[in-house]
Amino acid sequence: MSASSGSADNGPVPDETPPLALTIGEPAGIGPEISLKAWAHREREALPPFFAIGDASCYRETASLLGADIPVEQISRPGDASSVFKHAFPVLDLPLAVAARPGKLAPENAAAVIDAIDLACDLALKGEASGIVTSPIHKRVLYEAGFKLPGHTEYLAERAGGTPVMMLSCPGLRVALVTIHMPIKAVAAHLSTSAIVETGTTLAHALRTDFGIDAPRLAVAALNPHGGEEGHLGREEIEIIAPAIPFIRDTGVEVTGPLPADTLFHERARESYDAVLCMYHDQALIPLKTIDFERGVNTTLGLSIVRTSPDHGTALDIAGKGLAHPGSLIEAIRQAGEIAWNRRQTAAGAHA
Repeated sequence: MSASSGSADNGPVPDETPPLALTIGEPAGIGPEISLKAWAHREREALPPFFAIGDASCYRETASLLGADIPVEQISRPGDASSVFKHAFPVLDLPLAVAARPGKLAPENAAAVIDAIDLACDLALKGEASGIVTSPIHKRVLYEAGFKLPGHTEYLAERAGGTPVMMLSCPGLRVALVTIHMPIKAVAAHLSTSAIVETGTTLAHALRTDFGIDAPRLAVAALNPHGGEEGHLGREEIEIIAPAIPFIRDTGVEVTGPLPADTLFHERARESYDAVLCMYHDQALIPLKTIDFERGVNTTLGLSIVRTSPDHGTALDIAGKGLAHPGSLIEAIRQAGEIAWNRRQTAAGAHA
């Protein structure tokens, strides 16, 4: 990555920036635990102010269960969060239907989980929150409660507007996905030049406006082994991927590819680009989680609001045991703050 992509270059988000909204996610999972742990590390990690949207009693009970001396304070509006954040974990209270029990799903609470996402989205759209960080949800429970879309990304796109692109990142690597959750045997059939162009241009725009990289460098991954061996191991590189590259380059972006994925992610290769455009899920996620499993972040590009999330699930098996690592959530909070700051700077420059 270029030097301009690190968090130290952007500095802390100033106090006048609205706080971030952090949703509770699945209350029986590790969301409440890692949220409290992130707050406990706020000074060491230089995190921007945030407030939780969820059941205040759930956070208090989680702190007690962990034996953590973390004060939880209810707020009546987001604007109170920044001052409270210095001495207590601020919560915009949204009560659950039944008390949360770590590791035990309660379908009765599904509506409150969705309400927290809706409220966070509304606050971000109104500018009362500078962005949202979503804790992991348990999709089956939400589907049974009437949640119609595949996940957070699609739901927020419908609510906030925009064409979403999933980008995963960790310190040292950013990857964006052309296809996401589908069987390997279906990937080639779903790849298209237009989808690659759309994903690539959205990624390039976000690198400029959200990450402050004036001259983004993109690497485009091949689909087949060895880049298809000039068509001998597949023709997708020749017929689908390569034709997309000039269109992305026309937006003023430095683009290389299609490049064989097996030589694209080692340390020296990562110095030559700011992000990789990957063709399918595991092509992106395996190197990312190998490089830094505990600090991966899921960022939704292309939305009108800022949204990040830790790159892991609800972890019901360890909920309430004090074992959950907050690193991914900490990075998600940090990144949401940086994106919000960069967008404000871009908007200020446009209106100067």
